[in-house]
Amino acid sequence: MAFPRNGSNNIQPIGTYDTTALVNRRVSRRRALQIAGATAGALTMPYVFVRRSGAQAATLQFWNFYGPGGTVKTQSDWFEAMVKSWNDQNETQVELVYVPGSDYINGTKLQTAFASGEGPDIFLISPGDFLRYYNGGVLAELTPYMDQAAIDDFFPDVLASRQVDGKIYGLPMEVEPMAFYYDKTAFSDAGLSESDVPQTCTQLLDVAQKLTTDERFGVSFETGPGYYQNFTWYPFMWEGGAELVNADGKTSGMRDPGAVQALKLWQDAINNGSAPRKFLGTGGGDVAANLGAGYTAIQNCGIWGISAMENNAPDVDYGIFKLPIPEGGTNSTVAGGWAFVANAKGKDPETSAKFAIWALGSTAEDSVQRVVDWCIKAKSDMSPRKSASDAAVEQGGYSEGGLKFFHDEVAPSARAEPRVVPEVYKAVSDAIQATQLDGADPQQAGEQAAQQIEAFLATYTGAPIL
Repeated sequence: MAFPRNGSNNIQPIGTYDTTALVNRRVSRRRALQIAGATAGALTMPYVFVRRSGAQAATLQFWNFYGPGGTVKTQSDWFEAMVKSWNDQNETQVELVYVPGSDYINGTKLQTAFASGEGPDIFLISPGDFLRYYNGGVLAELTPYMDQAAIDDFFPDVLASRQVDGKIYGLPMEVEPMAFYYDKTAFSDAGLSESDVPQTCTQLLDVAQKLTTDERFGVSFETGPGYYQNFTWYPFMWEGGAELVNADGKTSGMRDPGAVQALKLWQDAINNGSAPRKFLGTGGGDVAANLGAGYTAIQNCGIWGISAMENNAPDVDYGIFKLPIPEGGTNSTVAGGWAFVANAKGKDPETSAKFAIWALGSTAEDSVQRVVDWCIKAKSDMSPRKSASDAAVEQGGYSEGGLKFFHDEVAPSARAEPRVVPEVYKAVSDAIQATQLDGADPQQAGEQAAQQIEAFLATYTGAPIL
């Protein structure tokens, strides 16, 4: 499988994916009061991180939000099995340190740890947070420890957001495009069928209102501020033809009609009462706790939702459809994914780097199969490596159900998640929050964000923003 290049606007036909069991679960909106508020990330953390002292360590800490004891057993088991395999073969041991997703992804735990010199030796980062750590001198270069054949095995566009000047600083473990999940029973209860699956943004709002009841919201978009919310919002901007940072590298498209209509779409869903302000579970990316529990009928979520539903809401009958497009727009989605990185200021950067490569970036059969197992067994993802993608196809991973739908219909129109500095995505986050939850005018919020981004770009001297 060849992944699309950045900027691809391939239009694919709308489709749906059927599961088998039918369960009608409903949860009152009053459950929303039980949710802890989303923790805002420290988006403007300075690029200053403290070096950790000490000689070669007997034990390296690997911070992650999957295990041991994470919310999805198959994913926790994969992490534990991986680390056990390493520890059985190596004198320097690796210890998994589980950090809940709410603290890791949108919280400040990781940034605070690095600022105090107590950052982990190995950790996970997304493209959206890459520049925070690269510009801070935290990321160890992995290229010297990799075979060229292994480097060439990664899809170039997937690896690009983890590279600077051709040097690799992170190994992606997955590729995660976004789509919409919908509760087929909720559709049936509202007198809707698969023919009513929305293809345009206008249709999405109309269908969402029909699905909204006293017990359930019709649609949901992430409401917690942070890079994840930005990640889920980007494709709605792209579909309207706008860019976060324009090709000249100096101007922003946040004031352009495509960005303004994306801000307004999310605002309209809140204003008409069809979308929630808060989520159950861990947030907007937790499809099992929200759509799976009947809290919302349609949820914007990534490919990981397949595994989450299978493990945590197996009896819910759901479908998947591509992101609807605005009037005059073209279909697009965003493809994110986490990567293993090594702390250049940790106790033993060389061994930490070698661990990441052993796990995900070797030509050895077990390294390739480890990626396959993560993408089609432990989780539900597209593969970042050609060999692993081919093996996953051969092993039937994309031959049916939701993974087939994402593989065939969603991934071809995906664009890589932008890698930006905290100052840039803070401006975007502020615009989304102001319009979605505080009633700000989308045009004014977009203009303000564009001005803030352009002022920052005028003096920015770090690694290239992609």
